[in-house]
Amino acid sequence: MNIIATIRSPYKQKFAIPRQPNLVKEAHGEIVFEKEFSDPNCLREIEQFSHLWLIFIFHASAEKGWSPTVQPPRLGGKESIGVFATRSTFRPNPIGLSVVENLGWKKKGTSLLLQVGGLDLLDGTPIIDIKPYLPYADALPQAKAGFAELAPSSDYEIEFSAEAERSLAELKSQYPELKNFITSVLKQDPRPAWRKKEFDDKRYGMSLYDFNIKWHVHEKQIHVISITSDSTPNVS
Repeated sequence: MNIIATIRSPYKQKFAIPRQPNLVKEAHGEIVFEKEFSDPNCLREIEQFSHLWLIFIFHASAEKGWSPTVQPPRLGGKESIGVFATRSTFRPNPIGLSVVENLGWKKKGTSLLLQVGGLDLLDGTPIIDIKPYLPYADALPQAKAGFAELAPSSDYEIEFSAEAERSLAELKSQYPELKNFITSVLKQDPRPAWRKKEFDDKRYGMSLYDFNIKWHVHEKQIHVISITSDSTPNVS
């Protein structure tokens, strides 16, 4: 198969990526087509479709192999079930599938760019195909989803320190949705599942765009400590 494009994503590391697409609506990115596929004719009439399927390669975990059983975060990260009963990234063939919002395309120089929203893909993810999402065929309201029947939710209150608020104010003209984006990501509580069941005094860091966001959890609050331009955070 051919790599047709690569995703430019605000998620620079696997930590903090939502576990399903469209959980963080503010996660916008763009698909950059390879030269061979940068013909606008490839996207003719794609604006008719509000959402698209992306078929991609789990490039960051492909070399780590796979196991017949995995431990889904939704089950606390301790109960093992079959790999084909999950959407784990560790699969016999490291192929993923995501539905994203179609935000339009443009030609920039020799590059063909497709803007998308609701991303759950790591920056640099190779795309191997794009298909339109068809609600009448792809949305099945009566379908059952086992242990993942409902969308994940949390009741954490997200607070920003004075230092973090100053950084947001300085970045507002270039990143007007940054605060909402950080809030939506943290509402998903990206910590490992086992951390959520015990007292957690660790300080975390995550990379969004080119920023290092440091935060910690206290009871039902997630407190954003700082937002800096260092994109290599230390995650405790």
